[in-house]
Amino acid sequence: MPRYGADGDVLDISLTTIKVRNWDNTITTIPTYALISDSFKNWRGMQQSGGRRIKRSFQIDMNSVSFCNEEMLARFEKIDLLREYIQSKRVEIEKHNHSEKKDDLKLVNDRNLTNLGCFRAYLDAYLANHPQVNQKLTLIVRQLAPGAAGLPMEIYLFSKEKAWANYEAIQADIFDHILAVIAEFDLRLFQNPSGRDFQQLSEGQKNDIIREPKSQK
Repeated sequence: MPRYGADGDVLDISLTTIKVRNWDNTITTIPTYALISDSFKNWRGMQQSGGRRIKRSFQIDMNSVSFCNEEMLARFEKIDLLREYIQSKRVEIEKHNHSEKKDDLKLVNDRNLTNLGCFRAYLDAYLANHPQVNQKLTLIVRQLAPGAAGLPMEIYLFSKEKAWANYEAIQADIFDHILAVIAEFDLRLFQNPSGRDFQQLSEGQKNDIIREPKSQK
């Protein structure tokens, strides 16, 4: 109950007050009528279920999305979790394109794989094989609506661990891997420029000025 600063386990319920031990071991006392007059979140359902939900997104720079060329497909096919997907898609797409009329706009008129689609398929396979993800509950990798901050990619799943510290560690491990592996698919994460970015830009402009030959009189 955010209004009362209560977020933890109920210790005692009396006619007039309820005592709650918060996650930081402080004790909050709230009036009993607050359970009727205010809304509250009950964590019991999560504790009794088969997992704890992870729902988090990251932003992809849309300028890095592209069709896959043969070199990219050959590289992606070497990834164990993606090999079967690439091979099956190659057969499916080649069969479809072979039946269509050929022209100069192959990238537009033919079916082609994209690096973003391959990355999404990789995440599906990676999470489906993750030992700490509950495979019996919902698992989704999906795109959200694109905007000025890029293309959001959301991960929605349930971890087997429900204890807070273990849950946070699993969530961090999953996103550590995602952030590190995304460059292998020739994709870039989107983030607002930092002071370091502006510093590098300024240094690059200074170097260009220094290298520029002096005009002869």
